[in-house]
Amino acid sequence: MAAAMAFLAVVCAAAMAAVSGAEEVYEFGSGASFIFGDSLVDAGNNNYIPSLSKANMTPNGIDFAASGGMPTGRFTNGRTIADIIGEMLGQTDYSPPFLAPNTTGGALLNGVNYASGGAGILNGTGRIFVNRIGMDLQVDYFNITRKQLDDLLGKAKAKEFLKKKAIFSITVGSNDFLNNYLMPVLSAGTRRLYTLDARKFVVANVGPLGCIPYQKTINRVGENECVKLPNQLASQYNGRLRELLIQLNGDLAGAKFCLANVYDLVMDVITNYDSYGFETASMACCGNGGTYDGMVPCGPASSMCGDRKSHVFWDPYHPSEAANLVMAKYIVDGDSKYISPMNLRKLFSL
Repeated sequence: MAAAMAFLAVVCAAAMAAVSGAEEVYEFGSGASFIFGDSLVDAGNNNYIPSLSKANMTPNGIDFAASGGMPTGRFTNGRTIADIIGEMLGQTDYSPPFLAPNTTGGALLNGVNYASGGAGILNGTGRIFVNRIGMDLQVDYFNITRKQLDDLLGKAKAKEFLKKKAIFSITVGSNDFLNNYLMPVLSAGTRRLYTLDARKFVVANVGPLGCIPYQKTINRVGENECVKLPNQLASQYNGRLRELLIQLNGDLAGAKFCLANVYDLVMDVITNYDSYGFETASMACCGNGGTYDGMVPCGPASSMCGDRKSHVFWDPYHPSEAANLVMAKYIVDGDSKYISPMNLRKLFSL
C-alpha cells in the first residue's frame, strides 16, 4: 500500500482524559499518540500547505464517522491505521494535525499528528508534490510540541508523561522507494526524538510495494501477481532495518524499539484476502485507469466500488479502512510473527 504500507514506526505517548486541569488530566489519562510519517497516517497536515498531495476532497473520508463522512485530509475512506491503534489503546480522541490552528493546550495531551502525504525519510523525497513535511521537519515540529508540554504540565511531569505514557509512531519509507532507493537512515531522527524524552517506539517496515494497484497497473501484471523489483528492494531494506532496531535497542538506554512486520502482514492479507472477508486485493475501490483502476488517484470524478469493505485497497496506493482494521489488530495484540519483541499493548503497559 505504497505510502499506505509504508514504514510504520510508532513512538508511544499516553494522554489524559480532561477532568479539571492539566494535573488531573495527567493523573487520569487514557492514551496519546505522537504520529510521524506519510500519507498512510496523515490526518490533514497537507491541508495547510500548498501541496499536490492532498486528500481533502470527496469521496475520501466517506466512512469517517467523526467528520460525518466529510473529507479531513486522510488518504482513505475512514480511519487510518494510526487512528485505529490509538482507539484500541484507549486514546480518547484522535491526534490532531500539528498544523491545525486548534492543536494547542489540552489538545496536545491526546498526542499530535505530524505526518504529511508525500513525505519520506530523505529530505529530497516527495519533491514532485511541490510541498510536503519531511521527517527532519516533523521532528522539528515535535520539538515545538515538547516545549509546549513543558509549559502545560511542568518540566518534570512532561518528561514523565513522554517517557512512561507515550507512543511515537513513525510510518514512512514507501515514498523513498517510489522516488529513490535508500538504506535505513532513520537513526538520526530517532536519536533526536530520544533526546526529547521519547522512549517507546514501534517501527514498521516497508510493505510489498509491488502489490499495490498502481504498480500492478503500470507494469501490467496478472491479478494474482505482484511486481518483483519493488518487493525485492523492500525486503532488502527491511533486513537492514531489523539490524538497525537491534542496534538502537542496545545503544539507547531505557528505550524500547518494536518492529512491526508490515511486509509479511500485508502480503498475507493480499494472498489470502478471501479468508479475511475481502473480495479483491488487486482493484482500487476509488480510482480510474488501467486494469486495476490504479492510474488516477481518488477524487470527485473517480469511479467508486459499491462495497468499500470488500476491497483491501481504497485507492491506487492506500489501504481501505477495513484493511487498516485488520492490520491494527495484529500490531496491537498480535504475536512475534508480525510485531516483535512484543506487541503494542504490552509496550504501552511498560
